[in-house]
Amino acid sequence: MVEDLADPRRSEPGYVADERSMLEAWLEFHRTTLELKCEALTPPARKARPVATSKLSLHGLVRHMAEVERNWFQRALLGHDEIEDLYPGPDEDPELVPLDDADWDDDLAAWRGECAASRAAAGAHQLDDVGTRDGKPCSLRWIYVHMIEEYARHNGHADLIREMVDGSVGW
Repeated sequence: MVEDLADPRRSEPGYVADERSMLEAWLEFHRTTLELKCEALTPPARKARPVATSKLSLHGLVRHMAEVERNWFQRALLGHDEIEDLYPGPDEDPELVPLDDADWDDDLAAWRGECAASRAAAGAHQLDDVGTRDGKPCSLRWIYVHMIEEYARHNGHADLIREMVDGSVGW
């Protein structure tokens, strides 16, 4: 049986809470899970892409989630369409590859900064407040649910990548 990741920085939200608290707690749970999956590895191990047909690495996932945070909270919720990508490039998914010159400390700081900016943006709004995504109205509630889904999906990838890189398991 695979055990839960045991770390005082991460706790599963309680079964009973108001909607906002529940959404915020689950998003923080998943943010912390991704960070824990990346700890105690060398830079080459974090950049490893153990599935030959995939662009995914732990380092790349952190960069990807920094872009996702920016897209949904800064662009969709706040309407800052002019804000530039963190990792521009000519190829599709430039945050994922190449990572040859990527610096873990810089990219981790960028992701943490985007998470903080997202918390601030969300904190100034109600769940029913609406931004715009693809020309359509998009509520903060929808953004929270989507972000939880996005992190959960990629944390599943991180579970498998980490196990393939060094044998560590746990969610």
